[in-house]
Amino acid sequence: MTHIKIINPNTALAMTASIGRCARAVAARGTVVTAVSPSMGPESIESHYDEALAVPGLLTEIAAGEREGVDGYVIACFGDPGLDAARELATGPVVGIAEAAMHAATLVGRSFSVVTTLSRTAGRAWDLAHRYGFAAACRGVHACDIPVLDLDRDPAARKTVTELCVDAVERDRCDVVVLGCAGMADFAAEVADETGVPVIDGVTAATKLVESLVALGLRTSKRGEYATPPPKRYSGLLSDFTY
Repeated sequence: MTHIKIINPNTALAMTASIGRCARAVAARGTVVTAVSPSMGPESIESHYDEALAVPGLLTEIAAGEREGVDGYVIACFGDPGLDAARELATGPVVGIAEAAMHAATLVGRSFSVVTTLSRTAGRAWDLAHRYGFAAACRGVHACDIPVLDLDRDPAARKTVTELCVDAVERDRCDVVVLGCAGMADFAAEVADETGVPVIDGVTAATKLVESLVALGLRTSKRGEYATPPPKRYSGLLSDFTY
């Protein structure tokens, strides 16, 4: 039995529940998917400030997963916050949803466009495309300017995102659409119907990728940067993080 822990780094529990449902829908029989939010952190992640303050809670969940014997992890935020730090703590594979989605997109098309939430987060998506080696394949990053929490609350959100995806395909002449927020996880089938191209949701892509890595017996390398962090004291609010 494979146990995958999906960590939504924000504290919006309704979104976490939706993320968990989407992941379980694609997980293989015998794979246990646990979706969690940290007990501390921002309600949504829409800035560098939010992202930085989400990381301690995320790492707390990774540490808990190691004690529980979790086999692999998904970081369910399109900024892939804390990814490198999480890999230092985890024995099994840790995959971010932006990383997984961009990889998957290049396996089914020569180019992709990202449709994300707020315009202020577009730069982060481009940063990750460059980091992961997919900048040449990324034709554009488009923002619907719907706040993360409104993806679930606003009845018009799904229609707005879908229309923007259709426009991105026409404007960029891309082969694939990547949904740039974990809160869009259950939009993929509808968007694919409307655009006529493959649509990648990073939550499900990352779930299957982690599942595959575990099945192959692959773990996070502990040589070099992803070695266990050197022990030292942490002070103040971070005193519990002493390793």
